[in-house]
Amino acid sequence: MFNLLPKDTAFFDLFEALAEHVLSGAKCLTELAAQFPAIKGIIQRIRDAEHAADDLAHQALERLDRTFITPFDREDIHELVGGLDDIIDEIDALAKRFPMYHANHMEPLFFKQTHVLVAATTAVRDAVHRLRKSHRLTDLSAQLIEIHRLENEGDDNHQAAVSRLFEGSVEPLEVIKWMDLFGRIEKAIDKCEDVSNTLERISLKNG
Repeated sequence: MFNLLPKDTAFFDLFEALAEHVLSGAKCLTELAAQFPAIKGIIQRIRDAEHAADDLAHQALERLDRTFITPFDREDIHELVGGLDDIIDEIDALAKRFPMYHANHMEPLFFKQTHVLVAATTAVRDAVHRLRKSHRLTDLSAQLIEIHRLENEGDDNHQAAVSRLFEGSVEPLEVIKWMDLFGRIEKAIDKCEDVSNTLERISLKNG
């Protein structure tokens, strides 16, 4: 009987809008790395995207609380919304550290990692958009596979970056700063894989 009742499709609007803000934040981070040190306005744009994403996450969770029939399991909606919000939160926290740490240069490998993050958030955005029409794993598999590949690429870049920091020519204070910055962008990429895992579980349960 329940399958004949209408499901609240407004959830998909919220998922998609949230994913767009995640991608926007990642693109701004690439712009920050490219335009460093002229980054003040870019940091504000990232913060604006994070605030907008927070508002959407709250709307989604409030809707979840009052909706009887949902597109898929409540716990999966909660995890998807939280996972998307975690990515933009990590990007925002990372961007704010550049002025906080008085960073005076941009590491080439960090710039490279921002492109990995943009590619990963693009794949996340595309996979989220596909949910509206299909929950089948085969319809999301290309994006999910790409996210896992990019997470591995991010790991390789992170290891190379850490190796360079500890080769002996970098000042100790710079090592401390960049260890955190590199760690945070890797965490943002890892969060994309967490969302991918959530999408895979949704597909397996509902496809």
